[in-house]
Order: sequence, then structure tokens, then C-alpha cells
Amino acid sequence: MEEQLAEKLEDSLQGYKEKILEINKGSLEWDKDLIFKVRTQMGYEIDYDANLQWGCSPTETLLTSLAGCMAIDVFYFLKKMKADITDFRINFSGVRKPDPPQYYKSILLSINVSGNGLTPKKMDRAVSLSHSKYCSVYNALRNDIEVKVDYKINGNGG
Repeated sequence: MEEQLAEKLEDSLQGYKEKILEINKGSLEWDKDLIFKVRTQMGYEIDYDANLQWGCSPTETLLTSLAGCMAIDVFYFLKKMKADITDFRINFSGVRKPDPPQYYKSILLSINVSGNGLTPKKMDRAVSLSHSKYCSVYNALRNDIEVKVDYKINGNGG
């Protein structure tokens, strides 16, 4: 039965992520020094700071966006496959090119998930669908970035 859930997952995703904001807007305003305040169209604020004293760097938020996008997908897909998730965390790291443009050469996303009904087959299917079709952030990255995902299932898998 569990294999059928993993195999038929894509059939059950009709309508998932159909309702998007087609145009995203926001503003960025200089605050002081090399500190800028970003405000999204929904009113959320992020502080960017080149010196990393009063805010984060734009490249940090790229990693958090990738982790967030994948987390939403994988969590949702696992729930659709009847997993009972009690804990979900993604630790992430990225290795950047040392000279400009200092883009990420590689990214590692490590998913730690606990609950019942979690199996490697379900995890592999959820991650695969996120990467191949649903994670907008992943699909907006450079093609030459190596993105690896691993996971650890904690607790009862069955």
C-alpha cells in the first residue's frame, strides 16, 4: 500500500500550487551604511547588512528560500502519502565561489523528519517531485549548482 501511495502521489496533486501571485512586488530602502530594509508586498520585513551585524546577507536568504520552498513541498507530499509527521527540520549549507560573482557552487539540504508512516521510498518521491516540478526556488537556480538532499527518518517508520 505504501508503494502505491508514493507512486500515485503525483495524481493526487492536481491543483497544488496553482494559486500563486503571478507578480511579486516589494521595496528595498537604504537605511544606513550598507544596511537595507526590504519590505514584501505582504508587509514582511528583512534587513540586509553587508557586514552581517544588523541583518542577514541576500545569499543567506537565498538558502533559506530554497529550504523553505522544499520544506513546504516535501511536508505536503508526505502528508498526502498518509505520513503522520511529528517533527520536521532542514539544516542547510552552501559553498560559494570565492571570487565574484560569488554564487553557490554547491548546496546541501539535510532533512530530519520524525513520525509514523515515513519510508525512504516516500522521502525519495517527495524530494524528487519537489526538485523536478514544484519548487520554484530550486528551479530558479543556476544549472551548474550541485544541490544535494539527504534525509534522516527518526522514530517509527511503519
